[in-house]
Amino acid sequence: MLTAFDDIPASDRVIVALDCEADKAISIAYQLAGQAKWVKIGMTLFYAYGTDLIKMLKSRGYNVFLDLKFHDIPHQVLGAARSAAQTGADMITMQTVGGVPMMEAAQAGAREGAQSIGSEVPITLGITVLTSMDQATLEETGVVRPMQEQVIALAGLAQRAGISGVVASPQEAQELRALLGPEAYIVTPGVRPTWAAKGDQSRIATPADAFRNGASHIVVGRPITDAEDPIAAFAAIAEELA
Repeated sequence: MLTAFDDIPASDRVIVALDCEADKAISIAYQLAGQAKWVKIGMTLFYAYGTDLIKMLKSRGYNVFLDLKFHDIPHQVLGAARSAAQTGADMITMQTVGGVPMMEAAQAGAREGAQSIGSEVPITLGITVLTSMDQATLEETGVVRPMQEQVIALAGLAQRAGISGVVASPQEAQELRALLGPEAYIVTPGVRPTWAAKGDQSRIATPADAFRNGASHIVVGRPITDAEDPIAAFAAIAEELA
């Protein structure tokens, strides 16, 4: 299926996950400025350095994916999404298992926060099943249906809630694209070039396979951030995609 993202250069759809200590993250961000379009900040960096880090990355020309995975009662999530949007973040996340009312609250909060600073509403994404989880780990949480069915069911809740899209493994991207349509954001972690170590990811694919399966964006962390030359690693991924 053709998507709304096919005309965007593939390298602009690679999100570099700065899941490392602050000095290293800032160094890599400075090195990749002008090459990578997106960076991701997770809980570790944000809880330590807060909005100042987002402002710095925005000043370097990046789009910022703020990955805090909101999961609480709707009132709390509305406020969290509002605050996240007010930082200038371009993409935010919540847990789909929080349910439709919670995700609707997140969308409302994101809209309110963006309006308060005169910016565009950030892309809102629902986390389906973490890419570090396999079937056995999922069943330990009490979910007995197959992984694929769980991901699709949670994505359906995200669609009902009216958020921008989902986060899922590249292995589920093709079925998600068919379900959610060409406009939906389908962001896939668990992406590993053929030359990179698997790490703690269970459900993985190469960058090219993730896009072929229907991903709008891919998230790549350690293959770039742990490389001796992060610029060369990013360039190698971009060349593979081209």
